[in-house]
Amino acid sequence: MLGGLRPNRYDSAPMGRARVVVAATAALLVGLSGCQVKSSSENVVAGKTKFVAKCGSCHSLKRAGTTGVTGPNLDEAFQRARSDGFGQSTFQGVVYRQILHPARTAQTDPATGKPGAEMPAGLYTGEDARDVAAYVAGAVGKAGKDTGQLAAVGAKKSTAVAKAQGGKLTIPADPSGTTAFTVASATAPPGKLQIDTPNKSSVDHNIALEGNGVSEKGPVVKDGGVSKISADVKPGQYTFYCSVDGHREAGMVGKLTVK
Repeated sequence: MLGGLRPNRYDSAPMGRARVVVAATAALLVGLSGCQVKSSSENVVAGKTKFVAKCGSCHSLKRAGTTGVTGPNLDEAFQRARSDGFGQSTFQGVVYRQILHPARTAQTDPATGKPGAEMPAGLYTGEDARDVAAYVAGAVGKAGKDTGQLAAVGAKKSTAVAKAQGGKLTIPADPSGTTAFTVASATAPPGKLQIDTPNKSSVDHNIALEGNGVSEKGPVVKDGGVSKISADVKPGQYTFYCSVDGHREAGMVGKLTVK
């Protein structure tokens, strides 16, 4: 996530978040208006893929299909600046600098008193960082959808249904790294049920289940790990989700029907 644009942890105060993020972004743009990345070699398709893989779990960016809530909504953060006439090369310079030199001090959320999360260092460097910056700069605050090759990559909303077999249900995390499962809902018969969530991405995810007296959370895994839980389920409706901070709120949640 873009730490320099992240003033606090603001899940519980979205309106205050928007105001603070826009103000912080405006200050950054003024201070860094001369920091421009000038290159004709950026691969924006690769940049979008990389953004979804490591940035979308924290940031919301409509064109990329990401819905992260623990970092700034990038469309909101840059929309005012775009309308004020700041150009894409300036946006690109801002994003590139924040990727290379994220803020290292987590500020406190006034609503909760808890410290905010710092942006991890070294998410991308070199050409990878330039690719991500180029894509984000061209996408933030823009209406419409990506077209051409860009339309083929990015986070996609699933409508698939997983079905339990032999007392086991598999609900994979989206391998792209975004805050989503590869299924939207699931069904299972009553009885002992094991739920496995393989996670091929480098972003932390797990599987959790609640409802009808059940409350289970599996271990957080990444890079090919599998989060597992077991529960005795009765007929009714349950909610499965990722319990990593902000992921459920970002849409990593679905319904399990037991019948």
